[in-house]
Amino acid sequence: MFAYNATLCACDPGYYLRASSSGGGNNSCAPLPGSAGDGFGDWHVGSVGATRNQSLYFLTPVLSLDVFRRLTQSQAVLLWAALATLIAWFAFCVAARFAGRDPARHKKLFDARFWVSRLDCIFDNNHYAEDQQILRKRKTELGGMFSVATLILFLGLVTVLLYQAINRRNVEVHRVKPANAPDLLDFVNDLEFHITTVSSMSCAQAVVPSTIAMGTPGFMDFRVQPLSTVLTYSCQNTSDGPSITLKCNGCRIPPRDHYVSWQFVDMPRQPAAAVGFQFNLTAKQHGDNSDISFVSGTISSNNFVDDKLKTFRGRDSNVLKIQLFPQIYNNHHGLKLLQPLLQDFTQGSTFSDVSSLNASLQNPSDGVINTTLYISYLSDYIMEISNERVLGPVSIIASIGGLYAFSVAIFLCVMAQCEGRIKKLRDEDTRMLKILSKQRAQRNWNKVRKFVMYTWGPSNLDPTDRSGKWPEGSVMDSLHGSFHKRRKPIRRGTSNGSKPKKPADMAIEIERVGEMQQPSSSR
Repeated sequence: MFAYNATLCACDPGYYLRASSSGGGNNSCAPLPGSAGDGFGDWHVGSVGATRNQSLYFLTPVLSLDVFRRLTQSQAVLLWAALATLIAWFAFCVAARFAGRDPARHKKLFDARFWVSRLDCIFDNNHYAEDQQILRKRKTELGGMFSVATLILFLGLVTVLLYQAINRRNVEVHRVKPANAPDLLDFVNDLEFHITTVSSMSCAQAVVPSTIAMGTPGFMDFRVQPLSTVLTYSCQNTSDGPSITLKCNGCRIPPRDHYVSWQFVDMPRQPAAAVGFQFNLTAKQHGDNSDISFVSGTISSNNFVDDKLKTFRGRDSNVLKIQLFPQIYNNHHGLKLLQPLLQDFTQGSTFSDVSSLNASLQNPSDGVINTTLYISYLSDYIMEISNERVLGPVSIIASIGGLYAFSVAIFLCVMAQCEGRIKKLRDEDTRMLKILSKQRAQRNWNKVRKFVMYTWGPSNLDPTDRSGKWPEGSVMDSLHGSFHKRRKPIRRGTSNGSKPKKPADMAIEIERVGEMQQPSSSR
């Protein structure tokens, strides 16, 4: 700050006296908020759909919508995920190949190699065979590895394709056509222009504009009308300074440009000085508040010529040139909006050093800030915006087929090169099956040996033992002893009626019966 008279102080050029947020009266000089090095800052241009509320996103506390968009807006994330999965699969197959050679010591790794060979479902009919040999199906470890790699690559590419089909299925097309008078009469919009003069001034220092100029100054179409016939004026004090609002409800596109000027003047203990402007220009269709087009930003005192901080004060007017461009949104049921754009800013009287600003503050003739709003209508052409579908069902199916052929062709060429240069890989299927057959035969033979040892004893497996005796404790020895064991006599009662007949007595009776039958036959 610096003192410009006996009792008052002023901020340096480029700074303004900002009220304390706590309200304790501790004011301090502050620079223009949100200013950039080129004179423009916080610049935002929005069209239809730019003001939709995203606060209802339920994962905002965990994962904000902006972070989610940054993660999914690029296809490279999906491609890198597929590549990482592919590298992990190759690393697993190579580790199982070199670490699981011995099926006895590394049974799990060898089983993993076997199941990898069973996954050979794509290249199993392409056996590396010489001429005059029968083409047969095979299940090789190399084929299984490349079959799964083909599926991983194919799924990764299809995911990217579906992402494109969902996210970019439509392309916004802009077409320009010459404007006719009936077409321009259909544009009925509600316009609002908010211009905030960043300073320590208030609305009490503003001189209310009373007229609006239309046409080109110096030409026959130039007209001056009361401001109330076209726009509605209002002023509101904000923390950054007085905000001038100009509204027009149900405005049509006029054939000429418009000019509106206002000024701020000195008041006791409140000099007219500013460090920049903040603007917010909006347009919406009359009676429809769902869609809006806008442009907003900050204009500081530094420009493209130099980066010196300046203070606006003096008779030369600061001109903000605004252009309104008619647009027809065919993709939103024929919505017709005027797109506001801030094309240019012309600086008025400024001061960049303390001495010149001090002299201006003590000069009553410089105690004014003039601002002019120049509204230009680009009504020669009309922009038509529509959506055109890029990917259809047939093109998606054709793309999927092309991706599958591409995935298979890559790994088929690699597999053919590997089998052609390394002969050991050609008969991997038979070698793996032989190892498995030997293991299966060994397990069966071990079962037979256990059965023989349990049934006949271990001596029967010894070729030098030719005694023919059953070893004690074997199953055959116990069975042989039970078959040759004598029966003990059964004791019964001594009565004649119940005494059984002996075999000798039965033989005597048979002989007697035979002798009795011989005489009868001779008779």
